Amino acid sequence: MPRRAWLAAVAVFALAAVGAALYTQHGWDMLPCPWCVLQRLVFVAIAAVALLGLLWPPAGAAGVLALGACGVAAALWQHFVAASSASCDQTMADRIVAATGLDGRFPEVFMAMTTCADGAVDLAGLPYELWSLAAFALCMLGAALALRARR
Repeated sequence: MPRRAWLAAVAVFALAAVGAALYTQHGWDMLPCPWCVLQRLVFVAIAAVALLGLLWPPAGAAGVLALGACGVAAALWQHFVAASSASCDQTMADRIVAATGLDGRFPEVFMAMTTCADGAVDLAGLPYELWSLAAFALCMLGAALALRARR
């Protein structure tokens, strides 16, 4: 596949990941914690960078790789630290999302509605944040394939 096709696929996949998160939130009452919301923000950023990368694919792919690594780090932090914390109020995740103002403009998407410990849920036997980690890894794989693909 050409570079631009890989980047377009990454953008669609990243937005689908946000769509899945919104479906589980609103359809299955799985309320997001601050780290969940931060990961949504990273997926949206990945989609935006991938789409901008259609103009300059190497830069877009590199941006997706960097953002994907941030997403993986957020998912790992949520899994190993935040999910076992009684309170995750005013964490780095809260401060980043609040700084964007998106939690106020689009609360149905970017507002944290539970603590990390209370929001820790499994989906098909795996912690939710590990599904997110896998999705970030797939975005990174798509970006790596875009870098290796023909023009």
